[in-house]
Amino acid sequence: MAKRPVLAAASGLLLALSLAACQDGGLAGGGGSTRHLQPIPQKTVALMSTKGMSPGDPILIRAYKKESEMEVWKRGSDGRYALLKTFPICRWSGQLGPKVREGDRQAPEGFYAITPGLMNPNSSYYLSFDTGFPNAFDRANGRTGRYLMVHGTCSSAGCFAMTDEAIAEIYAIAREAFSGGQRAFQFQSYPFRMTAQNIAKYRNDPNMPFWKNLKEGSDYFEALHDEPKVGVCGTRYVFGGSDAAAGSCSPRVDPLVAEKRSKDEHEVAELIGKGTPAVRVVYQDGGQHPFFRETAPSTQLFAEQQTRRPDLGIVSRPEAIAAGPEEVPVDAKGRPILVADAKAPEAKPADGKSSDPRSARKGAAAKPTALAYATPAVTPAPIPTKEAAQSLAPQPAAPVTVASAEDDPAAYRKLLGNLFGNSAPPTAPAALPPPAEPETVASAPKKVAAHPHPAKAADPRKAADGHKPAEKDAHKPAASDKAPDAAAKRATLPSAPRVAGVAN
Repeated sequence: MAKRPVLAAASGLLLALSLAACQDGGLAGGGGSTRHLQPIPQKTVALMSTKGMSPGDPILIRAYKKESEMEVWKRGSDGRYALLKTFPICRWSGQLGPKVREGDRQAPEGFYAITPGLMNPNSSYYLSFDTGFPNAFDRANGRTGRYLMVHGTCSSAGCFAMTDEAIAEIYAIAREAFSGGQRAFQFQSYPFRMTAQNIAKYRNDPNMPFWKNLKEGSDYFEALHDEPKVGVCGTRYVFGGSDAAAGSCSPRVDPLVAEKRSKDEHEVAELIGKGTPAVRVVYQDGGQHPFFRETAPSTQLFAEQQTRRPDLGIVSRPEAIAAGPEEVPVDAKGRPILVADAKAPEAKPADGKSSDPRSARKGAAAKPTALAYATPAVTPAPIPTKEAAQSLAPQPAAPVTVASAEDDPAAYRKLLGNLFGNSAPPTAPAALPPPAEPETVASAPKKVAAHPHPAKAADPRKAADGHKPAEKDAHKPAASDKAPDAAAKRATLPSAPRVAGVAN
């Protein structure tokens, strides 16, 4: 009898794990695997030496979704961080933008502290470390989720998936940094590189207020090559030095950081002034570095790594990778500017007259691409004010089973069906009635010509372009009652020209 509560608790734990994003069956500690003990490759140790670094020096990691790259930085003997190595990301899922709630397949964006307790040497995904999502910022904004990791195995449901070889090397570099005395390393996750070009290009994306907040931390690191201290005030990140670490909500801005921000803002304004279009980039389900897709991949960027494409095994949603991202022009409110908004001009022959009486119906708008109506699982709201944040309560995790989403492509079509507020794809135009029979139309002019009253110019049904006067003629009940037989038959002719006029 005493075993039943234990079995019930175990069943509950398994159910909770099955609802997680990148559910990892392995738990830290124990186990017989020695994968986590692999040494840093000798080529990488030699690279450290040439850059004035040692294996025990502190590290910092930066990830970029759009570029699908992960950078490992190391602090040198001069106390400044320098780029050690860039790894291609094999798979990330979702769209550009932060993770909002559990089950949305979004990889997190933000600043996270990775402690030794978040490293998993017995991961089901070869090796892994947990990003620590949700952090204090995520909780302040009511965001939910768990088990958002960087791991091996090229398959992702909200994580950053590397190859087994890459995660083994990253894990070894982090392990040696911890052995050298680093208590936690910073993991910075961005939607893209925080350049002026990208800020100008994606300026109308609803996530831009959040991304500009992330750029403040990026500017600090890039200007000083030092790890920014990170705080949270209300629902915003705060970056700086010791005063930010002490909890200041208005930390001092270093002159070099201020200079970089000013320069970037000026460049953004210039790019917009020169006509840089505003776009949003839409993915079927995340991305992958081109290194894994090219027949003969370039190895210049990853010269210290393997020179051939690895055997990736199972890759999550390969059809989404094959489709690639699509950039959609948007207006100032982030809504898509579709080509369907403008009608195609009607083609006319050399004499300037339409050769088809139904040509007005053929001047239809160009059909928009299906991806223009796609949506990320969640469109995050702008960052609220501090007062509004005090009333926020964490949202309950959505009961989404990742496995079912992986196996059912229709689930993604449901998730990706409302990016820009359209609850359903555009409906097809109503079916038009068939055109008039040629024999009937040909006989009509003969009977009109025999009519005693010369009304050829006033008869709207003779117009071949289908203008609306025919519609007025259809609403004259008194005249049709007293008309001779020929007029009565003419009144019953098919109304194709009138319908064509309505469809105009």
